[in-house]
Amino acid sequence: MPTQSKTLIKSRSTAFERQGSRCYYCDFPMWRGSIEHFARLHGITLGQARQFQCTAEHLHARQDGGGDGRSNIVAACLVCNQRRHKRKLALEPDAYRELVQQRLSHGLWHIARALNTLGAVDEGVCGRK
Repeated sequence: MPTQSKTLIKSRSTAFERQGSRCYYCDFPMWRGSIEHFARLHGITLGQARQFQCTAEHLHARQDGGGDGRSNIVAACLVCNQRRHKRKLALEPDAYRELVQQRLSHGLWHIARALNTLGAVDEGVCGRK
């Protein structure tokens, strides 16, 4: 696993706080620190909670000249970050966010369907701002 720069770690932390600990794309709450606490708080399994780990998302990719500074970093959950970068055609951050929100509204994103089935999704877990 590549070592993260201090700047990237600080930028991720700043973004996490600025965004109210919610993913930039799906607006689900995320965790840093204790996965066990997060899972217990939201009534989900550790496997489900793992998907909500906070990651640093580069709005402008490093390979395209984007840096690790706070203006280029947002906090995104692990799944949203990975799915954005696995797409055949990369979407710009705002377009990807729209896609995620559209799919979420139809229950087709992330683990929204599973959490709804478990009854774990309520206004406190994934309520829109």
